[in-house]
Amino acid sequence: MKRAGGGFDPSYNGQTAVDEAAHIIVAAELDNTAPDANWLLPMIQAANLGELPKLGLADAGYRSEDNLKNSSIDLVVALGREGKQHAQVDAQQYPHTAAMAAKLQTDEGQAAYRKRKWIAEPPSGWIKNVLGFRQFSMRGLHRVRAECKLVCAALNLRRMAALRTT
Repeated sequence: MKRAGGGFDPSYNGQTAVDEAAHIIVAAELDNTAPDANWLLPMIQAANLGELPKLGLADAGYRSEDNLKNSSIDLVVALGREGKQHAQVDAQQYPHTAAMAAKLQTDEGQAAYRKRKWIAEPPSGWIKNVLGFRQFSMRGLHRVRAECKLVCAALNLRRMAALRTT
C-alpha cells in the first residue's frame, strides 16, 4: 500500500458492508491491494441477505464508471472528498459519473450520502477502540482474512448482545 510520505508498506485493505438499522457487519472482505473500486459490486452481492439492499452508500474510493453502470441497486457514491470541489465530469465519456454528480447536488442525494458516516464508520471505530484490535497477529493473506472475519463476528456478537438488552 502506498504510504503518505512516499514509498510503500506491506498492508491489507478491509471492506465491510454494514446494516443501517442494527450496525451489524453483514459482509467483510480483506485484500492486499489498494484500490477499493473493484470491491463495491462484490460487497453488494455478499451483503445480499435474501434480498438486495435498497440503497448503497460508498465513499469516493469506490467510484468507477463500471460500478455506477453495472450496479443492480440505487447507489450514492462520492466523487471526491466531502466539502471539496471535484473536477468537472465529461458527460459524454462518463455518463453515469455525470449522473451521480447531478444526484449529489440534490438535497436528497446529499442527505443519503451523509448517512454513510454514521452507518459505515462506527464499526471500524468500535473494532479499534472497543475491541482494541489494531493489528493482525497472523501472517499470510488467507490467515489474515480469517482473522478479520473473526474480529467482525466478535463485534457483531457484542453488538447483538447490546441490542438485546435495550
